Amino acid sequence: MKRIFRNTIVIAPIVFLPTAAFAADQPQDEFAIRALEARQQEAWNHHDAKAYASLFAEDGDCVNVVGWWWKGRAEIEKKLTDAYVYVFRESTLTITGVDIRFLTPEFAVAHVRWTMTGARTPTGIPVPQQGIQTHLLQKVGGQWLIAAFQNTNSLPEMPFPKGSVAPQPGSVPKS
Repeated sequence: MKRIFRNTIVIAPIVFLPTAAFAADQPQDEFAIRALEARQQEAWNHHDAKAYASLFAEDGDCVNVVGWWWKGRAEIEKKLTDAYVYVFRESTLTITGVDIRFLTPEFAVAHVRWTMTGARTPTGIPVPQQGIQTHLLQKVGGQWLIAAFQNTNSLPEMPFPKGSVAPQPGSVPKS
């Protein structure tokens, strides 16, 4: 019994020390992630595709609100450069909230609420636009970067229908 207890005393610090060290770093990491999100807003509002793309890991992915999947920092920069010419030339992005959950010391998930004005979007999209971005963040060389990004337009939540729902325009009726 003494041997088991002695081993537990030796093993316990090894198991719990990394967790304790990680917990101590969390406020600094949370600050760094919030700073990254502030840089996202700043880069967007300066219509600086290079600065915006630099927030992503070299092989980071971006799925935008219409479901276009851009792979890698270079493609993200190119597509945004093109988009800033007309569609987003006069757009303003405002980050309205950031919720962060750490998965490990090197990975975190952030849900980023945003609004946008001034974008030239198709008819039918609410103005101002609002949505939620989901970021999988990775700490690389002491710096937090976006590894994967999913952007979704959002509408205010409403109750689920309790009965028959009218078909949406353009939908195919069931036979």
